[in-house]
Formats: sequence, C-alpha cells, structure tokens
Amino acid sequence: MYKVKAKQIITRTVVLALATLSFFFATDIALPQSAVAYPFWAQQTAPETPRAATGLIVCANCHLAAKPTEVEIPQSVKPDTVFEAVVKIPYDLNSQQVLGDGSKGGLNVGAVVMLPDGFKIAPEDRIPEEMKEKVGGVYFQPYKDGQDNVVIVGPLPGEQYQEIVFPVLSPNPKTDKGIYYGKYPVHVGANRGRGQVYPTGDKSNNTVYSATKAGKIAQIAKKEDGGYDVTIQAADNETIVETIPAGPELIVSEGQQVAASEALTSNPNVGGFGQVDKEVVLQDPSRIKWLMVFIGGIMLSQTMLVLKKKQVEKVQAAEMNF
Repeated sequence: MYKVKAKQIITRTVVLALATLSFFFATDIALPQSAVAYPFWAQQTAPETPRAATGLIVCANCHLAAKPTEVEIPQSVKPDTVFEAVVKIPYDLNSQQVLGDGSKGGLNVGAVVMLPDGFKIAPEDRIPEEMKEKVGGVYFQPYKDGQDNVVIVGPLPGEQYQEIVFPVLSPNPKTDKGIYYGKYPVHVGANRGRGQVYPTGDKSNNTVYSATKAGKIAQIAKKEDGGYDVTIQAADNETIVETIPAGPELIVSEGQQVAASEALTSNPNVGGFGQVDKEVVLQDPSRIKWLMVFIGGIMLSQTMLVLKKKQVEKVQAAEMNF
C-alpha cells in the first residue's frame, strides 16, 4: 500500500515538473525575449565586482565597440543628503540594431554605477518630488546582495533613457561606522545596443563573422530560419562550413577566394560600451562653517588694516601741517 502511494506521488511530481517545463518552453517560443538579458549577464561573469583590477568594467567583455559615456555628479556633497548622479548615454536615435531573431529594432541601454562605500540609492521617502519626475520608472538593482553602493539598471528603451538619473543618498560619518569625510572615486559604465559575445564565449548575431581558414567558397546555402551555411573548400581539400545566423549581411559570393580571418559578413553592430571615472567629496559641514569664519576674519582684518592706514595718514598729514 505504501509503495503504491509513493509511486503515485512520484508520478504526480514528474507530471507536474514536465508540465511546468513545457509551459516555460512554449512561452519562450511564443514570446521570445531577445536582447533583454544585459546588464544582468555581467553578474554571471563577474559575481563579486563589475570592475576588474585593471580598471575595466565587465560589460566591456561582451560589448566590444567603444562609445562615449558621460556622468554628472556634484563636486562635493554633505552627509545624509540626496543628490543626482546623471549618466548620459548618447547615440543616434535613428540607429537600428539587429535583434536576436535577425530583425531590426531600437537600441536598449543599461548602466552600472559603482559608488563609494556607504553611498546608496535613496529610499522612496527621501527623494524629492522634482527628482522623482527625472528618475521616472527606472528600477535600480544592487549588483550583489548586501552591496548597495554598486547599482545596475537596464535594459531600458534608449529613446526614453539617453539620460538616467540616479538618486543617491550620501552617508553620515557620525552614524555610519567606517565612513570618513574625504574624496572618493566613482566608476560608471554604460552600454547601448546588444553585445557581440555572450557570457559563454559564443558570438551573438550582432557581430562580424569571418572565415576560419583560407580557401574557395564552394557553396552558400540559405537556412529556413534565416542565416547561411557557407561552405569553404580549403587548399588541402578540407571542407569547412561556416554557420552564420540571421542578422549579419553576407559580403561574399560563391566561387570567391577568401583568406583566413577574412570577413564573410558586414558588421551590423551600431552600439557599444563606455566607462568613465569621477570623484566626489564627502564634505563636513562644520569645515565649511569654519572656512566661512576664517574668510570673514581675513576680510575683517584687511578692512581694519586699510582703516588703520588711513588713520595713520591723517595723523601724519596733521603733524606736517602743524
């Protein structure tokens, strides 16, 4: 009896698991989500920190083209205050990128911001209403659990988010242990468009495909799902089949001789990645007050010296007349 019940439970569990897998498989086919994985893929390739010891941010491993990235932050901030860090991701809005299925579409954008220790995205109740309008519906995610100072966003539609506003809350050294007043670095990376390499090391369809060996192109066969199979006959009679996915356009023809590493397709990529480093000063308000007192004292001393000089000049003039 117990064996029968156990067998029934196992059977139901297997059926439920197969049904769940079938559901997810069917939704992936019916509603494919091409090119929406970054920058979360960066967490898979570099789970601890997005910035290597060389200073290179991990996004550059997949987004091989270099594009400009800009960031605007205050030169200095006071403790326990909310300020804006604006990441700018410029590109031509008329550009169309190759999507996962080979069709063309608009570019997405994403960004990673590495703030100093203690700095973090401000909670909802601390963000001013005016700043909330600038932030919009952007969702900020910590790069790693328990590491609130490293934040990633995206993918976002590039037409709407060429500027991403990060509402940052500065720490308070009086209440936060290990935080001190001083100058701190800020590292920012931002990409637009899809990458050329997947985290697995495989090429995406958003890059150039080249011949792995020199030879003559014997055949070009178009695949049903898009793309091509290019057959190359090498000088040693070895036959190589280069599989090209849907997206890149062929720039070679049958009968053409190609050299090793020669491009077989055009470069469909219109996006790229850029990073920039900035500095922010966590300023002690009391230092500013004492600086103002010092400057005021200097100005008062100079005024008194001028007045004293005029007084001496009057006394000297009176003595000369006497």
